[in-house]
Amino acid sequence: MGEPEQRAEGVGPFTTRLTWHPPGGGTAVWESRPARRRGLIAVHPPGAAAPRHATADDTGLARLRRLNAIAATAFVLGGALFAAGAAVAQFGSGDATTCASIYFAGGLFFNTGGYVSLLQVVNAPRHMPGGQGALVTHPWRWWSYEPTRVDWLSAFVLFAGTLVFAVDLLDSFLQGLTVHQINRLIWAPDVIGCVLFLISGHLAFAEICHGRPCVRRRDLGWWIVAVNQLGSVLFMLSALAAYTRPDTGSLVNADIADWGTLTGALCFSVGGVLQYAERP
Repeated sequence: MGEPEQRAEGVGPFTTRLTWHPPGGGTAVWESRPARRRGLIAVHPPGAAAPRHATADDTGLARLRRLNAIAATAFVLGGALFAAGAAVAQFGSGDATTCASIYFAGGLFFNTGGYVSLLQVVNAPRHMPGGQGALVTHPWRWWSYEPTRVDWLSAFVLFAGTLVFAVDLLDSFLQGLTVHQINRLIWAPDVIGCVLFLISGHLAFAEICHGRPCVRRRDLGWWIVAVNQLGSVLFMLSALAAYTRPDTGSLVNADIADWGTLTGALCFSVGGVLQYAERP
């Protein structure tokens, strides 16, 4: 029997939803995010009023639960530490080294969350075109290169952003820097990391909305992406306000820099809390 006809949806070269008719009749719908985050494919049997969900095997589901819990915890703790560092800076309860240390600890959790998010994509169960709507769990991998997948690209760009932030956080421990060195070694990586976070969030929206603008009030995945993207916007505002003026040696706006970091970090913590519920 030949492979059933498929209808693909997505944005550009990326496929984010596939609809096809299994040999037994009815309709099967694979969507990128539910499949990789929750191990689900929606199957509409002939004549059924509501769809049922085909799931990955026990090994795949256990893997997804474990990775989801680690990533969510990492973002909750990373966001909380970044918020604490911004609070220390804003209210003057610690010196620059104390703030840098708190930020650096938070950055390590962001690094962990970014990499585990990539592992979620790399090791997600894959659908079987032409089958009855099954998800297959493949052997564990620590890395893959799949730039034609929007979920992989979004997670990779996010992870890259956390690594660029790490450069910024390490450089913040340096003492006796000139204004130009501060802007080159600390401010520039901060802005680049924020840009990468924004790109990752844009790709995540493209995945969940299949390339079209959308608001899905009852979709937990949409809310997670939206809250995290709001955090990325606030991080960018904070980074722009943290530029050091060469003529005065002062920040463009220290209050916006601190409050933008604090509120943006809290957004990532909230996104991490919501992610606990987005499990198989």
